[in-house]
Amino acid sequence: MIAQLVSKPSRLIIGLMSGTSLDGVDAAVVRVEGKGLETKAELVGFTTVPYDDKLREKLKELCSVEHSDVAKVCGMNFYIAEVFADAAERAAKEAGLTMNDIDLISSHGQTIWHIPVADEQDWSLVRSTLQIGDLSVIAKRTGKPVVGDYRTADMAVGGQGAPLVPYADFILFRDGKKGRILQNIGGIGNCAAIPAGGLPEQIVAFDTGPGNMLIDQAVHTLSGGEKSYDDGGKWAAQGKADEAVVAEMMSHPYFAMQPPKTTGREVFGKAYAQQWIGRMQEKGLSADDIVATFTAFTAHSIAQSYRDFVLPATPAEEVVVSGGGAHNGTLLAMLAELLPGQTVTTSDALGISSDAKEAVAFAVFANNFLFGTPNNLPSATGAPVATIMGKLALPG
Repeated sequence: MIAQLVSKPSRLIIGLMSGTSLDGVDAAVVRVEGKGLETKAELVGFTTVPYDDKLREKLKELCSVEHSDVAKVCGMNFYIAEVFADAAERAAKEAGLTMNDIDLISSHGQTIWHIPVADEQDWSLVRSTLQIGDLSVIAKRTGKPVVGDYRTADMAVGGQGAPLVPYADFILFRDGKKGRILQNIGGIGNCAAIPAGGLPEQIVAFDTGPGNMLIDQAVHTLSGGEKSYDDGGKWAAQGKADEAVVAEMMSHPYFAMQPPKTTGREVFGKAYAQQWIGRMQEKGLSADDIVATFTAFTAHSIAQSYRDFVLPATPAEEVVVSGGGAHNGTLLAMLAELLPGQTVTTSDALGISSDAKEAVAFAVFANNFLFGTPNNLPSATGAPVATIMGKLALPG
């Protein structure tokens, strides 16, 4: 089967991505040609299947030591695989295709827990990561081969298993004359700085910290569950950020850590958000001001990361934003104000949907897997060697 796929001039691959924001599954139908750094990817169709509130809260429970258990993880591993399979079929249909037209599915899975550094207090908590959404369930349900579970391979050779997308960023966005910082703002923010005319090993990439995660949690809490995100940043625009609180939040030790580094919901999740919501309410901040403060925190964490770890060695003229945060006008305005030396734009302006970019990236990863070509970026993940990431599940 693999031999047949690699012999084709191009492949139609559905990339599935569900990030730490827990907002749903992004499904991109991508026509992929070539391999390795010469890969070309064309977006054919794209859809998002939102998680309903019930599923989103269940997933938040799984990402919490206090509320999770092995039975819940076991059941959700299969349940959410069905959600992924449905998203793949829906993406094909909305693109005017049938599953017979699709060659392959690539699934990132849903991250439940990520341990980039071993726990010194517990010998069993070694460097590891867990993404659920069983590949065999997706393959049997759709009748298509599925590649997924990418992060574990990078960690197995000594990397942190994240960020992965900078590899695809280099393929899709490198420029011979212009330095660019690709900033994804999903639940967590991550960046990839690509110098003008640079090589893959020159990329500086890491997680900048929280993206939409804290903003979303604040909106959900302060709206009494009626809203799950700040649409366009309109709520934050009505408030005023408390700069003293932002400065205190920026003292978190994560921001002083040298790259490569990764983080997630286990650090900047619901408990962290609720702690700061409580403290800001004690200070007398209104709901508007609290949402504005979390938004400013995200902007400051990104800008400070550039000043500390990117711009001194990698000049960049453009910051190209993708992910859900690309729709938050207030966040983008704050970021632009903090980065007067750079132009802040979105990947849409460069021809790739800001919503679809990460799902497109996973289609690229699967294509390289087929060819037996390494698809991690050691300069981003900290892995000492390049390696082939992914596992294959066959349909029948």
